[in-house]
Amino acid sequence: MSDVTEITPEYFEDDFDLPKRRHWFFDLIVQLVTTKPLGAIGGFLVLSLVLIAIFAPFIASSGPNEIHEEFIVQQPSRTFWFGTDALARDVFSRIIYGSRVSLTVGLGAVSFSITLATIIGVLSAYIGGIVDTVIQRCVDAMMSFPWLVIMLTVMALLGPGTGNVILALGIAGFAGSSRVIRSAVLAIRESEYILSARATGCKQWIIIIYHILPNVAAPIIVLATLGLGNAILAEASLSFLGFGVPPPAPSWGRMLSGDGLDYMLQAPGLAIFPGLAISIAVFGFNMLGDALRDLLDPKFHGTGRGGK
Repeated sequence: MSDVTEITPEYFEDDFDLPKRRHWFFDLIVQLVTTKPLGAIGGFLVLSLVLIAIFAPFIASSGPNEIHEEFIVQQPSRTFWFGTDALARDVFSRIIYGSRVSLTVGLGAVSFSITLATIIGVLSAYIGGIVDTVIQRCVDAMMSFPWLVIMLTVMALLGPGTGNVILALGIAGFAGSSRVIRSAVLAIRESEYILSARATGCKQWIIIIYHILPNVAAPIIVLATLGLGNAILAEASLSFLGFGVPPPAPSWGRMLSGDGLDYMLQAPGLAIFPGLAISIAVFGFNMLGDALRDLLDPKFHGTGRGGK
């Protein structure tokens, strides 16, 4: 018995070169960079936008509402890269700080919208029956109204404010997302592992949290990513119409509707630079969302715009 080799963890590490399993997030990034170049560009733009919003005080040359007397409606120069507006404020600084407004509203609206859509979609599909019918008819009623009408109605009732904009965008956007999540839950509701959990007496809320939600996480992530671009564009639309984030907050949409319209011929940069900021942000989120859809949902593999 003395010749028997004792098996220890070190024995396996020394004699067998077992590959270590990489984290799924790392694999997703590798696939994004190698197979979805447009999606990788979108991810880079999104990351840049987040970093700009975080480090805005270190990037901007001045505060967003700081007035530089004697420099009213100036053209781009070495001192003011994007020029100044009618109140002698640095346009470059306002666009940099405006990224904070757009991301705050976008993340808040998407978080509220996706949470509400997930609750409604999961409960509607899992419970089924008359509950599913009633919920879906309400969703149909919501989807029958144009999203802009819903947002303007909510803003007219609640008044201007960042929180109200987030609430309006969330209410206007949850219906379509809940329909997608409901479809994903219906596809797995009768799966063997769900039926086994029911047969063993597992509580309903445990089945939903530990078995249903992890398996519909992919479409939820995709919906959230795509929804961020739509939310930024919707916030700019509301601000352009005067129902968005109130001044003096540096909203890109309000910059377009104010000095961008009044001084478009005298100083085109007042309209061009905020418009470019909106376009780049929406483009980044849309490309990233399309690529994630292709990578996370095999049914759509290779059909999105985030491919080659």
